[in-house]
Amino acid sequence: MSHTSARLLRGAAVAVAVGTLMTPCAAGPVLASPACVPAALAAGSPRPTPSGPAVRDLTPGVARQLDGAVRKVMHEANIPGVTVGIWTPGRPSYVRSFGVADKSTGQRMTPDLYVRIGSETKTFTVSALLQLVDRKKVGLDDPIGKYIGGVPNGNEITLRQLAGMRSGLYNYSEDPDFDKALTSHPQRPFTPQQLLAYSFKHPVLFPPGQKFSYSNTNLILLGLVVEKESGQHLGDYIKQHVLDPAGMKHTLFPTGNEFPAPHAQGYTVQTADGKEADAADWNPSWGWAAGAMISNLRDLHTWAPTVATGRFPDGTRMIGAATQKQRLITPETGSIKGAGYGLGIFDVRGWIGHNGSLPGYETVTIYLPSTRTTLVALLNTDTDYRSQEPSTVLVEAITKIISPAHVYNLPVSRTG
Repeated sequence: MSHTSARLLRGAAVAVAVGTLMTPCAAGPVLASPACVPAALAAGSPRPTPSGPAVRDLTPGVARQLDGAVRKVMHEANIPGVTVGIWTPGRPSYVRSFGVADKSTGQRMTPDLYVRIGSETKTFTVSALLQLVDRKKVGLDDPIGKYIGGVPNGNEITLRQLAGMRSGLYNYSEDPDFDKALTSHPQRPFTPQQLLAYSFKHPVLFPPGQKFSYSNTNLILLGLVVEKESGQHLGDYIKQHVLDPAGMKHTLFPTGNEFPAPHAQGYTVQTADGKEADAADWNPSWGWAAGAMISNLRDLHTWAPTVATGRFPDGTRMIGAATQKQRLITPETGSIKGAGYGLGIFDVRGWIGHNGSLPGYETVTIYLPSTRTTLVALLNTDTDYRSQEPSTVLVEAITKIISPAHVYNLPVSRTG
Protein backbone atom coordinates (compact mmCIF):
# COMPACT_ATOMS: atom_id res chain seq x y z
CA MET A 1 0.00 0.00 0.00
CA SER A 2 1.41 3.39 -0.87
CA HIS A 3 1.83 6.14 1.69
CA THR A 4 -1.28 7.88 0.39
CA SER A 5 -3.80 5.14 0.79
CA ALA A 6 -4.69 5.64 4.43
CA ARG A 7 -5.01 9.42 4.19
CA LEU A 8 -6.87 10.45 1.07
CA LEU A 9 -10.18 11.42 2.61
CA ARG A 10 -9.62 12.53 6.10
CA GLY A 11 -11.99 14.05 8.54
CA ALA A 12 -12.52 14.08 12.23
CA ALA A 13 -11.05 11.14 13.93
CA VAL A 14 -10.12 11.55 17.48
CA ALA A 15 -9.83 7.98 18.31
CA VAL A 16 -8.69 4.75 16.93
CA ALA A 17 -8.22 5.70 13.30
CA VAL A 18 -9.23 9.21 12.78
CA GLY A 19 -8.11 10.36 9.66
CA THR A 20 -8.73 10.67 6.06
CA LEU A 21 -11.62 12.41 4.22
CA MET A 22 -12.45 9.05 4.18
CA THR A 23 -11.41 7.71 7.32
CA PRO A 24 -12.99 8.66 11.48
CA CYS A 25 -21.29 2.08 20.25
CA ALA A 26 -20.53 4.90 21.65
CA ALA A 27 -17.31 6.59 21.05
CA GLY A 28 -15.34 8.98 19.15
CA PRO A 29 -15.40 11.13 16.15
CA VAL A 30 -17.92 8.70 15.15
CA LEU A 31 -20.91 7.25 16.85
CA ALA A 32 -22.28 4.83 19.26
CA SER A 33 -25.20 2.52 19.43
CA PRO A 34 -27.67 3.33 22.19
CA ALA A 35 -26.46 0.38 24.24
CA CYS A 36 -22.98 1.80 24.60
CA VAL A 37 -23.81 5.46 25.21
CA PRO A 38 -22.88 6.51 28.74
CA ALA A 39 -25.93 7.25 30.85
CA ALA A 40 -25.08 10.90 31.38
CA LEU A 41 -24.67 11.49 27.67
CA ALA A 42 -27.76 9.52 26.76
CA ALA A 43 -29.69 11.78 29.08
CA GLY A 44 -28.43 14.76 27.17
CA SER A 45 -26.02 16.05 29.81
CA PRO A 46 -23.23 18.23 28.41
CA ARG A 47 -19.66 16.98 28.62
CA PRO A 48 -17.78 18.82 31.37
CA THR A 49 -15.49 21.56 30.09
CA PRO A 50 -12.59 23.33 31.81
CA SER A 51 -13.28 26.44 33.81
CA GLY A 52 -12.13 29.82 32.55
CA PRO A 53 -13.13 32.42 29.97
CA ALA A 54 -15.08 30.99 27.06
CA VAL A 55 -13.95 33.29 24.23
CA ARG A 56 -11.80 36.40 24.49
CA ASP A 57 -12.91 39.63 22.84
CA LEU A 58 -11.12 40.09 19.53
CA THR A 59 -9.50 43.38 20.46
CA PRO A 60 -6.79 44.84 18.22
CA GLY A 61 -4.23 43.29 20.55
CA VAL A 62 -5.79 39.84 20.33
CA ALA A 63 -6.06 40.21 16.56
CA ARG A 64 -2.33 40.92 16.40
CA GLN A 65 -1.70 37.79 18.46
CA LEU A 66 -3.80 35.79 16.00
CA ASP A 67 -1.96 37.26 13.02
CA GLY A 68 1.34 36.22 14.53
CA ALA A 69 0.15 32.72 15.45
CA VAL A 70 -1.24 32.08 11.96
CA ARG A 71 1.94 33.29 10.27
CA LYS A 72 4.07 31.17 12.60
CA VAL A 73 2.13 27.99 11.83
CA MET A 74 2.17 28.75 8.11
CA HIS A 75 5.95 29.18 8.17
CA GLU A 76 6.63 26.08 10.24
CA ALA A 77 4.16 23.81 8.40
CA ASN A 78 4.91 25.23 4.93
CA ILE A 79 1.27 26.18 4.26
CA PRO A 80 0.85 28.27 1.07
CA GLY A 81 -2.43 30.00 1.93
CA VAL A 82 -4.89 30.35 4.80
CA THR A 83 -8.18 32.11 5.43
CA VAL A 84 -9.55 32.39 8.97
CA GLY A 85 -12.91 33.73 10.15
CA ILE A 86 -14.02 34.13 13.77
CA TRP A 87 -17.40 35.60 14.69
CA THR A 88 -19.29 36.08 17.96
CA PRO A 89 -22.61 37.99 17.93
CA GLY A 90 -22.25 41.49 19.35
CA ARG A 91 -18.45 41.38 19.34
CA PRO A 92 -15.72 42.34 16.86
CA SER A 93 -15.06 39.72 14.21
CA TYR A 94 -11.79 38.54 12.70
CA VAL A 95 -11.59 37.73 8.96
CA ARG A 96 -8.11 37.51 7.47
CA SER A 97 -6.37 35.80 4.56
CA PHE A 98 -2.66 35.05 4.45
CA GLY A 99 -0.27 33.75 1.82
CA VAL A 100 -1.01 32.65 -1.72
CA ALA A 101 -3.86 30.82 -3.42
CA ASP A 102 -1.70 29.94 -6.44
CA LYS A 103 2.03 29.37 -6.05
CA SER A 104 2.63 29.57 -9.80
CA THR A 105 1.14 33.05 -10.25
CA GLY A 106 1.45 34.50 -6.74
CA GLN A 107 -2.32 35.14 -6.59
CA ARG A 108 -3.13 36.08 -3.00
CA MET A 109 -5.41 34.09 -0.77
CA THR A 110 -8.65 36.02 -0.23
CA PRO A 111 -11.83 35.39 1.81
CA ASP A 112 -14.04 34.95 -1.27
CA LEU A 113 -12.25 31.91 -2.73
CA TYR A 114 -13.95 28.55 -3.12
CA VAL A 115 -12.24 25.48 -1.63
CA ARG A 116 -12.94 21.77 -1.53
CA ILE A 117 -14.23 20.91 1.97
CA GLY A 118 -13.57 17.17 2.13
CA SER A 119 -15.14 15.39 5.07
CA GLU A 120 -17.25 18.37 6.03
CA THR A 121 -19.49 16.87 3.33
CA LYS A 122 -20.42 14.26 5.93
CA THR A 123 -22.29 16.88 7.94
CA PHE A 124 -24.52 17.62 4.93
CA THR A 125 -25.14 13.97 4.06
CA VAL A 126 -26.08 13.09 7.63
CA SER A 127 -28.28 16.20 7.87
CA ALA A 128 -30.16 14.97 4.81
CA LEU A 129 -30.55 11.54 6.41
CA LEU A 130 -31.84 13.03 9.67
CA GLN A 131 -34.43 15.06 7.76
CA LEU A 132 -35.70 11.77 6.32
CA VAL A 133 -35.78 10.38 9.86
CA ASP A 134 -37.98 13.31 10.88
CA ARG A 135 -40.26 12.59 7.90
CA LYS A 136 -40.52 8.91 8.99
CA LYS A 137 -39.01 7.83 5.68
CA VAL A 138 -36.19 5.99 7.45
CA GLY A 139 -35.36 4.94 11.01
CA LEU A 140 -31.98 5.38 12.63
CA ASP A 141 -32.15 1.89 14.04
CA ASP A 142 -33.16 0.28 10.74
CA PRO A 143 -30.56 -2.10 9.30
CA ILE A 144 -28.84 -0.89 6.15
CA GLY A 145 -29.91 -4.16 4.51
CA LYS A 146 -33.48 -2.85 4.51
CA TYR A 147 -32.41 -0.27 1.91
CA ILE A 148 -29.21 -1.50 0.24
CA GLY A 149 -28.41 -5.11 -0.66
CA GLY A 150 -25.06 -6.85 -0.58
CA VAL A 151 -23.63 -5.08 2.48
CA PRO A 152 -21.55 -7.34 4.75
CA ASN A 153 -23.46 -7.69 8.04
CA GLY A 154 -26.15 -5.61 6.33
CA ASN A 155 -28.96 -7.09 8.43
CA GLU A 156 -27.18 -6.08 11.62
CA ILE A 157 -25.54 -2.70 10.88
CA THR A 158 -27.94 0.17 11.58
CA LEU A 159 -28.09 3.60 9.98
CA ARG A 160 -27.19 5.00 13.40
CA GLN A 161 -24.02 2.92 13.50
CA LEU A 162 -23.10 4.06 9.99
CA ALA A 163 -23.56 7.73 10.87
CA GLY A 164 -21.62 7.21 14.12
CA MET A 165 -18.72 5.29 12.54
CA ARG A 166 -19.44 2.06 14.39
CA SER A 167 -20.32 -0.24 11.52
CA GLY A 168 -17.09 -2.25 11.32
CA LEU A 169 -17.04 -1.89 7.52
CA TYR A 170 -13.64 -1.57 5.85
CA ASN A 171 -12.78 1.93 4.67
CA TYR A 172 -12.63 1.75 0.87
CA SER A 173 -10.13 4.61 0.68
CA GLU A 174 -7.55 2.47 2.47
CA ASP A 175 -7.72 -0.26 -0.16
CA PRO A 176 -4.43 -0.57 -2.15
CA ASP A 177 -6.22 -1.11 -5.47
CA PHE A 178 -8.32 1.99 -4.92
CA ASP A 179 -5.23 3.99 -4.04
CA LYS A 180 -3.52 2.87 -7.24
CA ALA A 181 -6.59 3.63 -9.36
CA LEU A 182 -6.96 7.15 -7.94
CA THR A 183 -3.35 8.26 -7.87
CA SER A 184 -2.62 6.91 -11.34
CA HIS A 185 -5.54 8.85 -12.84
CA PRO A 186 -6.86 11.44 -10.35
CA GLN A 187 -9.29 12.95 -12.89
CA ARG A 188 -11.17 9.67 -13.35
CA PRO A 189 -14.76 9.39 -12.09
CA PHE A 190 -15.90 6.78 -9.56
CA THR A 191 -19.44 5.58 -8.91
CA PRO A 192 -20.72 4.85 -5.40
CA GLN A 193 -21.03 1.17 -6.36
CA GLN A 194 -17.36 1.06 -7.41
CA LEU A 195 -16.33 2.61 -4.10
CA LEU A 196 -18.35 0.07 -2.13
CA ALA A 197 -16.78 -2.78 -4.10
CA TYR A 198 -13.34 -1.76 -2.84
CA SER A 199 -14.66 -2.03 0.72
CA PHE A 200 -16.77 -5.15 0.46
CA LYS A 201 -13.96 -7.37 -0.80
CA HIS A 202 -12.44 -7.03 2.69
CA PRO A 203 -13.77 -8.82 5.79
CA VAL A 204 -15.56 -6.69 8.35
CA LEU A 205 -13.27 -5.31 11.04
CA PHE A 206 -15.52 -6.04 14.04
CA PRO A 207 -19.18 -6.73 14.90
CA PRO A 208 -21.38 -3.64 14.43
CA GLY A 209 -21.51 -1.35 17.43
CA GLN A 210 -18.44 -2.85 19.11
CA LYS A 211 -16.19 0.17 18.70
CA PHE A 212 -15.47 3.30 16.72
CA SER A 213 -13.65 3.26 13.38
CA TYR A 214 -13.84 6.17 10.95
CA SER A 215 -14.84 4.85 7.52
CA ASN A 216 -15.89 6.69 4.39
CA THR A 217 -17.75 3.54 3.34
CA ASN A 218 -20.42 4.38 5.92
CA LEU A 219 -21.24 7.68 4.24
CA ILE A 220 -21.42 6.22 0.74
CA LEU A 221 -24.13 3.89 2.03
CA LEU A 222 -26.00 6.71 3.75
CA GLY A 223 -25.86 8.78 0.58
CA LEU A 224 -27.48 5.92 -1.31
CA VAL A 225 -30.19 5.67 1.36
CA VAL A 226 -30.95 9.38 0.97
CA GLU A 227 -31.24 8.96 -2.79
CA LYS A 228 -33.44 5.89 -2.58
CA GLU A 229 -35.85 7.26 0.01
CA SER A 230 -36.03 10.83 -1.31
CA GLY A 231 -36.19 9.94 -5.00
CA GLN A 232 -33.56 12.63 -5.74
CA HIS A 233 -29.86 12.69 -6.52
CA LEU A 234 -27.98 13.37 -3.30
CA GLY A 235 -26.65 16.73 -4.50
CA ASP A 236 -30.12 17.84 -5.60
CA TYR A 237 -31.65 16.84 -2.28
CA ILE A 238 -28.97 18.67 -0.28
CA LYS A 239 -29.40 21.80 -2.41
CA GLN A 240 -33.19 21.88 -2.11
CA HIS A 241 -33.57 20.89 1.52
CA VAL A 242 -30.36 22.12 3.17
CA LEU A 243 -28.42 24.69 1.15
CA ASP A 244 -31.29 26.76 -0.27
CA PRO A 245 -33.16 27.11 3.06
CA ALA A 246 -29.88 28.08 4.71
CA GLY A 247 -29.18 30.72 2.06
CA MET A 248 -25.89 29.03 1.16
CA LYS A 249 -25.50 30.12 -2.45
CA HIS A 250 -21.79 29.36 -2.67
CA THR A 251 -21.85 25.70 -1.66
CA LEU A 252 -22.28 22.89 -4.15
CA PHE A 253 -22.08 19.16 -4.63
CA PRO A 254 -20.11 18.71 -7.88
CA THR A 255 -20.83 15.89 -10.28
CA GLY A 256 -17.30 15.90 -11.70
CA ASN A 257 -14.16 17.97 -11.26
CA GLU A 258 -15.90 21.30 -11.86
CA PHE A 259 -14.66 24.04 -9.54
CA PRO A 260 -16.24 27.54 -9.56
CA ALA A 261 -14.06 30.62 -9.87
CA PRO A 262 -12.44 32.16 -8.02
CA HIS A 263 -10.90 29.21 -6.21
CA ALA A 264 -7.67 28.38 -4.44
CA GLN A 265 -5.28 25.89 -5.98
CA GLY A 266 -4.65 22.91 -3.68
CA TYR A 267 -1.25 21.35 -3.00
CA THR A 268 -0.65 17.73 -2.01
CA VAL A 269 2.00 15.03 -1.92
CA GLN A 270 -0.65 12.30 -1.98
CA THR A 271 0.51 11.34 -5.45
CA ALA A 272 1.76 8.22 -7.19
CA ASP A 273 5.37 9.42 -7.02
CA GLY A 274 5.17 11.33 -3.74
CA LYS A 275 6.00 14.64 -5.42
CA GLU A 276 3.87 17.71 -4.77
CA ALA A 277 1.06 18.33 -7.25
CA ASP A 278 -1.80 20.79 -7.68
CA ALA A 279 -4.97 18.81 -7.00
CA ALA A 280 -7.50 21.53 -7.92
CA ASP A 281 -8.69 19.63 -11.00
CA TRP A 282 -8.79 16.19 -9.39
CA ASN A 283 -12.22 14.58 -9.58
CA PRO A 284 -13.71 14.34 -6.06
CA SER A 285 -16.34 11.77 -7.07
CA TRP A 286 -14.28 9.19 -5.20
CA GLY A 287 -15.32 11.02 -2.01
CA TRP A 288 -18.98 11.48 -3.04
CA ALA A 289 -21.23 11.57 0.07
CA ALA A 290 -18.16 11.40 2.31
CA GLY A 291 -16.18 14.29 0.88
CA ALA A 292 -16.94 15.80 -2.54
CA MET A 293 -18.46 19.19 -1.69
CA ILE A 294 -17.19 22.74 -2.32
CA SER A 295 -17.86 25.91 -0.31
CA ASN A 296 -16.38 29.22 0.81
CA LEU A 297 -15.85 31.20 4.01
CA ARG A 298 -19.19 33.04 3.91
CA ASP A 299 -21.26 29.90 3.56
CA LEU A 300 -19.30 27.94 6.16
CA HIS A 301 -19.86 30.85 8.56
CA THR A 302 -23.57 30.18 8.02
CA TRP A 303 -23.23 26.40 8.25
CA ALA A 304 -21.43 26.20 11.60
CA PRO A 305 -24.38 27.34 13.77
CA THR A 306 -26.90 25.69 11.45
CA VAL A 307 -25.49 22.20 11.84
CA ALA A 308 -24.66 22.66 15.54
CA THR A 309 -28.14 23.87 16.51
CA GLY A 310 -30.30 22.17 13.89
CA ARG A 311 -31.85 25.52 12.93
CA PHE A 312 -31.62 27.50 9.72
CA PRO A 313 -30.60 31.17 9.97
CA ASP A 314 -34.27 32.27 9.92
CA GLY A 315 -34.92 30.19 13.03
CA THR A 316 -36.87 27.38 11.38
CA ARG A 317 -35.74 23.87 12.14
CA MET A 318 -33.47 21.99 9.77
CA ILE A 319 -33.59 18.96 12.05
CA GLY A 320 -36.33 18.25 14.58
CA ALA A 321 -35.45 18.94 18.20
CA ALA A 322 -35.56 15.29 19.31
CA THR A 323 -33.48 14.13 16.36
CA GLN A 324 -30.95 16.95 16.83
CA LYS A 325 -30.60 15.94 20.48
CA GLN A 326 -29.67 12.44 19.37
CA ARG A 327 -27.22 13.87 16.86
CA LEU A 328 -25.37 15.72 19.59
CA ILE A 329 -24.80 12.67 21.79
CA THR A 330 -21.03 12.57 21.33
CA PRO A 331 -19.46 9.83 23.46
CA GLU A 332 -15.77 10.21 24.06
CA THR A 333 -13.56 8.18 21.77
CA GLY A 334 -11.34 6.95 24.54
CA SER A 335 -8.11 8.38 23.14
CA ILE A 336 -8.60 12.09 23.76
CA LYS A 337 -10.27 13.45 26.86
CA GLY A 338 -13.01 15.91 26.00
CA ALA A 339 -13.49 14.86 22.37
CA GLY A 340 -16.25 12.72 20.92
CA TYR A 341 -18.30 12.03 17.81
CA GLY A 342 -22.06 11.96 17.30
CA LEU A 343 -24.14 11.57 14.13
CA GLY A 344 -21.84 13.03 11.50
CA ILE A 345 -20.58 15.68 13.90
CA PHE A 346 -17.93 16.01 16.58
CA ASP A 347 -17.48 17.81 19.87
CA VAL A 348 -13.90 18.76 20.64
CA ARG A 349 -13.72 20.38 24.07
CA GLY A 350 -16.96 22.22 23.47
CA TRP A 351 -16.46 23.10 19.80
CA ILE A 352 -19.18 21.44 17.67
CA GLY A 353 -18.64 20.77 13.97
CA HIS A 354 -16.37 18.88 11.60
CA ASN A 355 -13.10 19.10 9.77
CA GLY A 356 -12.30 18.10 6.22
CA SER A 357 -9.21 16.94 4.39
CA LEU A 358 -8.63 15.60 0.91
CA PRO A 359 -5.72 16.04 -1.47
CA GLY A 360 -4.83 19.73 -1.66
CA TYR A 361 -7.26 21.17 0.88
CA GLU A 362 -8.15 21.19 4.55
CA THR A 363 -10.97 22.95 6.36
CA VAL A 364 -12.36 23.26 9.88
CA THR A 365 -15.85 24.60 10.63
CA ILE A 366 -16.78 24.67 14.32
CA TYR A 367 -19.19 26.41 16.72
CA LEU A 368 -19.00 27.07 20.45
CA PRO A 369 -22.59 27.12 21.76
CA SER A 370 -21.82 28.84 25.06
CA THR A 371 -20.86 32.09 23.28
CA ARG A 372 -22.34 31.36 19.82
CA THR A 373 -18.85 31.72 18.37
CA THR A 374 -18.07 30.39 14.90
CA LEU A 375 -14.55 29.58 13.73
CA VAL A 376 -13.75 28.64 10.12
CA ALA A 377 -10.28 27.90 8.75
CA LEU A 378 -9.49 27.14 5.09
CA LEU A 379 -6.09 25.87 3.88
CA ASN A 380 -4.81 25.00 0.41
CA THR A 381 -2.61 22.09 1.47
CA ASP A 382 -3.14 18.77 3.23
CA THR A 383 0.53 17.93 3.78
CA ASP A 384 1.12 16.86 7.37
CA TYR A 385 3.35 18.72 9.79
CA ARG A 386 4.97 16.57 12.47
CA SER A 387 2.37 13.81 11.91
CA GLN A 388 -0.53 16.22 12.38
CA GLU A 389 -2.91 17.70 9.87
CA PRO A 390 -1.96 21.34 9.26
CA SER A 391 -5.52 22.48 9.91
CA THR A 392 -5.39 20.95 13.39
CA VAL A 393 -2.08 22.65 14.15
CA LEU A 394 -3.49 25.98 12.96
CA VAL A 395 -6.82 25.84 14.80
CA GLU A 396 -5.17 24.59 17.98
CA ALA A 397 -2.91 27.67 17.91
CA ILE A 398 -5.90 29.94 17.31
CA THR A 399 -8.04 28.46 20.08
CA LYS A 400 -5.18 28.62 22.57
CA ILE A 401 -5.45 32.38 22.11
CA ILE A 402 -9.20 32.96 21.85
CA SER A 403 -10.63 30.13 23.97
CA PRO A 404 -7.98 28.74 26.33
CA ALA A 405 -10.62 26.73 28.18
CA HIS A 406 -11.72 25.13 24.91
CA VAL A 407 -8.61 24.26 22.90
CA TYR A 408 -9.28 22.39 19.67
CA ASN A 409 -7.02 19.42 19.01
CA LEU A 410 -7.51 16.30 16.92
CA PRO A 411 -4.39 14.13 17.08
CA VAL A 412 -4.36 11.66 14.21
CA SER A 413 -3.30 8.04 14.38
CA ARG A 414 -2.10 6.77 11.01
CA THR A 415 -3.43 3.42 9.89
CA GLY A 416 -1.21 2.75 6.88
